[in-house]
Amino acid sequence: MEEPILNLKEVSVFQKENMVLNEINLEIKKGEFVYLIGKTGSGKSSFMKTLYADLPLKHGHGRIVGFNLKTLEEKDIPYLRRKLGIVFQDFKLLPDRNINRNLQFVLKATGWGDVVLMNAKIEEVLEKVGMKTKGFKFPHELSGGEQQRIAIARALLNDPELILADEPTGNLDPQTSVEVMKVLQDINKTGRTILMATHDYALILKYPSKTLKCDGNKVFEVVQKAV
Repeated sequence: MEEPILNLKEVSVFQKENMVLNEINLEIKKGEFVYLIGKTGSGKSSFMKTLYADLPLKHGHGRIVGFNLKTLEEKDIPYLRRKLGIVFQDFKLLPDRNINRNLQFVLKATGWGDVVLMNAKIEEVLEKVGMKTKGFKFPHELSGGEQQRIAIARALLNDPELILADEPTGNLDPQTSVEVMKVLQDINKTGRTILMATHDYALILKYPSKTLKCDGNKVFEVVQKAV
């Protein structure tokens, strides 16, 4: 039996001293595409932050991509994050350098040194998101949808076992959201696991998949009704 990519037992999520979510029990298996939904303020972002160790796991047991979140030490956090691809709502691209250099910066920061290998990797991930010709552009020269594609490419650089996408279509118009979603779907079809927090119910209806909901301090699976 393969170990689940994510396994939480009796987990509580805290934002400083405030408990945001409690009694979370869930499992995400390799290759799944899972949505995380819930109103603003329901704890979705805090939940995501706990998974990539921006917030410590104080209560319960959690394993993610082979790391124990409860016993994780500060020095191990970079290694955990190398096995995760994180996609933010606001792209977080560095405005003072072109796309190739943005991606190069991440590779260097995560221990890559060989320029030839780095360039090959950058070309590979840009091709995966349909942005192969845009490496010399600066972020401000790209549309929102293109910037988000670059952010997804960045998340793929270290071949992550799990991609955490926090409202990746939150700043995009409906058409662009669908385009970005197609990119994520294609990545999922190659066997990568994706957990995506979203408000965008139209996307969920268009691309139904396992759905978790944050509500009333709990996280639970909801069954999407076919429309």
